[in-house]
Amino acid sequence: MIWLYLFNKSKQRSLGNYTAYLPQSDHIVEITKGRLKVRKVTVIVAIIFSVFIFSSYSNELSGSKPPHVSIKTDNKHYDTKLGTYCWNGECVDTIEPVELLKNKEPIQVQAGEQITLNMDYTPKPNEIHLSQIKNDDETEIEVNHNQFTVPDEKGTYFYAYSVWWMDEEDDNLSHGNASYAFALEVK
Repeated sequence: MIWLYLFNKSKQRSLGNYTAYLPQSDHIVEITKGRLKVRKVTVIVAIIFSVFIFSSYSNELSGSKPPHVSIKTDNKHYDTKLGTYCWNGECVDTIEPVELLKNKEPIQVQAGEQITLNMDYTPKPNEIHLSQIKNDDETEIEVNHNQFTVPDEKGTYFYAYSVWWMDEEDDNLSHGNASYAFALEVK
């Protein structure tokens, strides 16, 4: 049983304004001319509802850094090197791919071989670009279903794999981006 204490707010019974205190639930209820207002409960429900709504529509990407990317060739996986990125409000600028990979051995591949780019992350980026660099010449490489074909010409090729998580409604808004570098030596 809940005891209801009524207090005349205005000290004038004829106005019909009362405040009720429900001791077991710590709620204050105001009765004004036959209308019931629940202050504390309404505020708490509004806060919980707002937190739920705003957290479910958050565009923030998970993790403290962009996801890991590897390449797969001849059933072997190789790590890429994370370069420049902007992720959850933090932006890091690095050197270009050739300098970034200066002390790393290129991955040995066969001419014309298929290379697969792997990223175990959801959501997937909705914009990607792959650039191939050889002798200071940079060429955009077509990627289909996360795969591309190695050149037929022997030599060392550096790659910059750039990805963006663009907003679905605003074409000019990126929620995050990252670039990854790797080098292939065609035998």
